[in-house]
Amino acid sequence: MNNQMQVTYLKEWQHLEECAERMLPLIGRLYREHNVVTTVYGRTLVNSTTIDILKSHRFARLILDDELSVLDTFPIVEAMARLDLAPARVDIGKLTARYKAEGGGIGVDDFVRRELASVNTGRSPILSEPRDIVLYGFGRIGRLLARILVEKAGSGEKLRIRAAVVRKGGADDLAKRASLLRRDSVHGHFNGIITFDEEENAIIANGNMIRIIYADSPESVDYTQYGIHNAILIDNTGKWRDRDGLGRHLKAPGIAKVVLTAPGKGDIPNIVAGVNNELITPEENLFSAASCTTNAIVPVLKAVNDRFGIVSGHVETCHSYTNDQNLIDNYHKASRRGRSAPLNMVITETGAAKAVAKALPELTGKLTGNAIRVPTPNVSLAILNLELAQEASVAEINGYLRKISLDSALQNQIDYTNSSEVVSSDFVGSRHAGVVDSLATISQGKRCVLYVWYDNEFGYSCQVVRMVQKMAGLELPSVPN
Repeated sequence: MNNQMQVTYLKEWQHLEECAERMLPLIGRLYREHNVVTTVYGRTLVNSTTIDILKSHRFARLILDDELSVLDTFPIVEAMARLDLAPARVDIGKLTARYKAEGGGIGVDDFVRRELASVNTGRSPILSEPRDIVLYGFGRIGRLLARILVEKAGSGEKLRIRAAVVRKGGADDLAKRASLLRRDSVHGHFNGIITFDEEENAIIANGNMIRIIYADSPESVDYTQYGIHNAILIDNTGKWRDRDGLGRHLKAPGIAKVVLTAPGKGDIPNIVAGVNNELITPEENLFSAASCTTNAIVPVLKAVNDRFGIVSGHVETCHSYTNDQNLIDNYHKASRRGRSAPLNMVITETGAAKAVAKALPELTGKLTGNAIRVPTPNVSLAILNLELAQEASVAEINGYLRKISLDSALQNQIDYTNSSEVVSSDFVGSRHAGVVDSLATISQGKRCVLYVWYDNEFGYSCQVVRMVQKMAGLELPSVPN
């Protein structure tokens, strides 16, 4: 009997695996030829492996309280591939659930054609021409942005990474920068093939040519001589954070708009993608993507404030050490940061609590904050200690945040876990701004404490790309509604 069950389980798995393998070329063709992003309840299937597809379907049980099988979604994808779709995000999980709820009253082809009628309008370019992207700085965030932009290149009609501006290094500079993009001790190997062209002084990542330009100041580069025009420049250095300093990039021919991957000073709009996108206007040319911590906590704070109201609160972050700290004890201009980062927990300041007010003015003056740098290389934890305007139980708070994470305007920003075994390393590579750890939630009357994990490198970089997509006019319609 046991042997029979072993055979049954294995055959069932092989059948599912075979079906997922058959989905891969259809999903790839829809993306490359139509710029259609196929998802399962918000989880993208583009550039996925067979196992990724099966795991995404397994995730859907959190929404449906039932299994979602590739055997059910595969006919939906086949029907999509037979249509002439315009660029869109199509959720096959939602389509499948809706089709099953209707009891199969009509054929799957007729059903899909009806549900996707709004985007079944023929192939069309998203933009009149691809939007050039320049990375100013090619460190931790710059290289992760390059990985994400290359991954999202699709048919090449959208964002097009053209160059990275750096200071000239020593011997084998180009080879070393290509190697750093290819291998990462935290995030693993690049998903694809990287070579470099010494004559063009460029890194070639999955066919995308990223020219390496050497410069010591923003104004000294003429990007038009490299064929770069109307570009969005992403400044990853953090060296210039006010309007005068950051505006120096606009003096360089070929640059139209600038994004800072750090909190901006003065009147520079600080954007948390998905929360205050309305501040991205055609008239403004300088933007800040705020900080990783601000991006992690603002969506959760907005969701909680919208439902329960926030009277006051304190934000404490346990933040992985960063490059501005010392490996071993040595002089540092900032207090405590001179002590060895891998060997100590280091109390330091954070402006994240004050920065919340720039994205959520209704919380101005209601929050305080502090930070502890801890000896881990990536993934941080924000602890939100809040006084609510009304009493709320743990079940009410968690149930609401679970719903927000699964199907809302903030589902790309807020993720949710109810696992009793997760630790920080489990969130390396998370594409969400923050992940609510529901089993750690505490509530007593009007007081609640929320624990929010976030990949302070990759999750933040995903938020930056979402912001740049909005700036470029690349918000795809999502179907079904």
